[in-house]
Order: sequence, then C-alpha cells, then structure tokens
Amino acid sequence: MTRVRIIGAPTDYGANRRGVDMGPSAIRYGGLADELANAGVDVVDAGDLPVPRAEERDPDTDAPAEGDAKFLHEVADVCRRLADEVDGTLAEGAVPLALGGDHSIAIGSLVGAARNADVGAVWFDAHADLNTPSTTPSGNVHGMPLAAALGIGEFADTEWANASGLDPENVALVGLRSVDGAEVELLREHGFTAYTMSDIDERGITDVTEDALAAASAGVDGVHVSLDLDWLDPKEAPGVGTPVRGGVTYREAHSAMEIVDDADCLRSMELVEVNPTLDQHNETAELATELAASAFGKRVI
Repeated sequence: MTRVRIIGAPTDYGANRRGVDMGPSAIRYGGLADELANAGVDVVDAGDLPVPRAEERDPDTDAPAEGDAKFLHEVADVCRRLADEVDGTLAEGAVPLALGGDHSIAIGSLVGAARNADVGAVWFDAHADLNTPSTTPSGNVHGMPLAAALGIGEFADTEWANASGLDPENVALVGLRSVDGAEVELLREHGFTAYTMSDIDERGITDVTEDALAAASAGVDGVHVSLDLDWLDPKEAPGVGTPVRGGVTYREAHSAMEIVDDADCLRSMELVEVNPTLDQHNETAELATELAASAFGKRVI
C-alpha cells in the first residue's frame, strides 16, 4: 500500500494576493484524507510548517542585488524546512504531498525530492514560472520556482533554492497559456518540454500527458508533479489568485492525474494556489482533493 505524508506549507509570501496561506486548511476541510483513503492510500498528516504572517515581515529583507523578489528571506526559510520534510518523508519510504500556499513552495519540494536522487518534474500550470528577479513583472516569487530550482539567472549557485538532481531536459510543462517573453526564450534555450493549451486542444490530454511523463521520467529515479489549480479553467477552479481563461476541464484534469498514476513514477507532489477567500463554497479546494486522489489511484471502478 502506498503511504502518503501530507505536509502543509501555509505561505502567501510568493503571491500577489493574500489568502492563499489558508489553502492547506481548505484542502483538508475539503476531504483530502478521506479521498486518499478511498484511493487505497495509507495517509499520515504531518500538519503545517509554522509560517509567520506576511504582514509581520519586511518584503525587502535579503532583497536581490538586481531586480525584485518580495519576501525572498521568508520564502527561503519556508523552502529550506519544506525540503527537509520532503527528503525525510522519502527516506521513510512514503510519498510527500505538500499543500500550498502559493507556488513558491515548489522550490522546497523540488530541492527535497532531488537531494538524494535524479528527478524529473511535470508542471501542470497556466504559467511557466521561469521568471527571475531581473525578468519578473511583479516581484512575486510564485512566478519563479522553476527558475530557482534550476539555478537560472540570479538563482545560480543558490544553495537553498537549487535542486541538484533536476535538469531542464526532464522538466515538462503542461497546459501553458500565460507565458512572459523572457520565459519563452528560456523554454527554447534550455531544452524544456512544453505543451500549451493549443497542444491539448489538437492532440488531446491523454497523448500530451503521456508524452510529458515520458520526457520527465527518462533516466531518472522518479517524477515530481506540481499541480497549480490555475491550470484548470476558472469556471472549474475559481478560487485561485491568477486565473487565466481557457484552461483544462474537470474531466481533462482527472484524466491527466489518472495517467500520472498509471505511469508509476510519482516521487512527490504538491497542490498549490488554492485561495479560499476567492473560492465559491470551497469547490476549488474540494477539486484539489479529488485530483490528488486520482493521482494516487482512485478510479470509478
């Protein structure tokens, strides 16, 4: 039986809108433990990392020498501790499931997952998250986690942020529809596998997800799956801070997670960007729990 350890990272340091720090509570309230148990998973909830409120902190502490990255000191602190939790969970033979919080927590998830192994990553997201302090239009670190984990730009040789066992050739992004110009250049230069919503429209979610997992899993020990709920269309997942119209449907999302399970290479996972202050009747959080269950084996029959 698969054992999953839930780790909450209730941070909104990387986001442009407050409230996403309540995501772990909303996801738990939405029935995550029950959904995973119904999928035949042995669930352990490790609780939340202690995270001070953003309002109590100075966003410019440890600001980068060039560009802008708000709350970088706080993001680094959370990600260091999350990386240790993820690494420790894997050492115990369980699968870490991190709950955000904003997408900056993916830095910690990736660093922990790649500390003692070579890993790939599949990024289910409307955004590429490849900005750096010098290219970001906002200064929000939730738009930078992939660049940070891969040591791109100002993140080069940054111990707390760099995932040593992760290479761009094993990173696949699925469902892109809002990508900044500098990110487009990086996608082309570094050998990422990237699929836009147009690719999904033309080829279907099954082929795209299977190809993404094949690229991410080639020659590595396992795959990290990062699921940003803004990957879905806002009609399906209204409770996110950076919604982009034209995302995947409810059924497409479940199909993709079922394919993740079928691939049998899942090493670690995170659910991010659920913001209950923007949600309707907690439906985005409940959707996150359902999708996690599909990724861990839940089926209709």
